[in-house]
Amino acid sequence: MYNILVCDDEKDIVSALTIYLTAEGYRVFPASNGAEMLAVADREDIHLVLLDVMMPGMDGITAMTELRRRGNLPVILLTAKSEDTDKVLGLNLGADDYVTKPFNPVELLARVKSQLRRYLQLGGGSVQPSVITVGAVTLNDDAKSVSVDGEPVSLTPLEYDILKLLIQNAGKVFSPGEIYRRVWGEDCVGDNPVAVHVRHIREKIEINPAEPRWLKVVWGKGYKMEGDRR
Repeated sequence: MYNILVCDDEKDIVSALTIYLTAEGYRVFPASNGAEMLAVADREDIHLVLLDVMMPGMDGITAMTELRRRGNLPVILLTAKSEDTDKVLGLNLGADDYVTKPFNPVELLARVKSQLRRYLQLGGGSVQPSVITVGAVTLNDDAKSVSVDGEPVSLTPLEYDILKLLIQNAGKVFSPGEIYRRVWGEDCVGDNPVAVHVRHIREKIEINPAEPRWLKVVWGKGYKMEGDRR
């Protein structure tokens, strides 16, 4: 059974989400503000957080920033249509997805399942070191940061997740389709964007992206991180 933390200052929304999630077999822990959410996350074994953006006291963005300092739980933001700026800010600060109010229960449950699957497949459900170095590339999963030879590198959330998958499984080759399934949490339909994201990652972590030292292509098979892991 997976534990879902639902944080929203509107009791009707918490009640509705509790009904939907409980019917699917999840255990729900409610919270009404950011501070309460953090307290529950510290106290309970939570697997995913549904987090409202606009709340009195500690808002969702501030609470999520603090949550990200403590771990890598998947976070789905609950936002209003008018909160586009908050959606972008939230994603940039580490939110995994968002659902717009009024939400479709079927869509919300699908996103919850997708994020849980992605979290577990990427190693969130097992013990992983928070800081991993492969070659000159260091990933700090607690801080959601990446550096090369000690110099910080700015990655988008998707780029970070792709690199995290490859670094945690250094030396293993992943096909573009497998990377998409693990990072996006679903099968790819149409053009696969993995190659584009890998190119962007290389441009940020490699001295010469045309001749990469760390993020390698295995022709006809996929991609891998190569180098001593420590």
